[in-house]
Amino acid sequence: MRKIIGGLLSAMALSVCLPFFVHAQQPQQKEPPKKKKKFIKEIYLSWGYNKEWYTHSSLHVSQPGLGNDYTMEHVKAHDHPGWDEGIFNKALSIPQYNYRLGFLLDEKRGWGFEINFDHTKYIIEDQNVRVKGKMNNHPVDTTVAFNEGNGFYYYLNNGANFLLFNVTKRWHLLATRNEKVKVDGYAKFGVGPVIPHTQNELFGKENHPGFQLGGWNTGFEGVVRATFFNAFYLEYSNKLDYARYSGVHVYEGKAHQAFGTYEMILSLGVTIPTSGKWWR
Repeated sequence: MRKIIGGLLSAMALSVCLPFFVHAQQPQQKEPPKKKKKFIKEIYLSWGYNKEWYTHSSLHVSQPGLGNDYTMEHVKAHDHPGWDEGIFNKALSIPQYNYRLGFLLDEKRGWGFEINFDHTKYIIEDQNVRVKGKMNNHPVDTTVAFNEGNGFYYYLNNGANFLLFNVTKRWHLLATRNEKVKVDGYAKFGVGPVIPHTQNELFGKENHPGFQLGGWNTGFEGVVRATFFNAFYLEYSNKLDYARYSGVHVYEGKAHQAFGTYEMILSLGVTIPTSGKWWR
């Protein structure tokens, strides 16, 4: 009887331990490596040309060494597109141009980041301008004929140059069944510095032309983009910008100015996904 009971206990112990033994002998299957999530889902780059309209503004000039501190009130200005005079007969960067370098960060929600630069030209028109303030340490309130023949010009002709760092938002609007053609809407908002090229003459005194950091700007842009084969796109934009220029170089002094800008922009670009097939 003892032998029978002992045999049963041994069989029971073996049945309990056997699964652990078999499991220990089986090779461990390795879990597939987890794919790293890419922070940047897509990169895009574009080049285009623009047209601007400017608000009237007041140009404040300070020249302490000359005893001048006056304001030219409600001056009018225009742009100089350049692309309407031909593009391929001159350097591509001579007309008013723009470029965008963007990064799509959240594909599902459409959020991204963009470096946004507009080479815009600002030229004060020939006009009669009221000058009010102090000249030669004496009060002044008069009107001058603002034109080059009378010793006046004011050009940001090598660029008023708006640089923005934008937050972007994308919405899918339309697509063909095979998604070879897609239409998206974008909204962009940002702030950044202005980098004007200053060239001017006031009361017959010229400055030394050159580029400078000259203040800041902020802008909002609404965009419609048509993308073809997930690779190339055509983009049309409307943009509002507000720029404040400070410390602009004039003869023996500085100028300050603020104005608004309305822009229309047409660009060609390329998109580069960071994963998956580029052309499809």
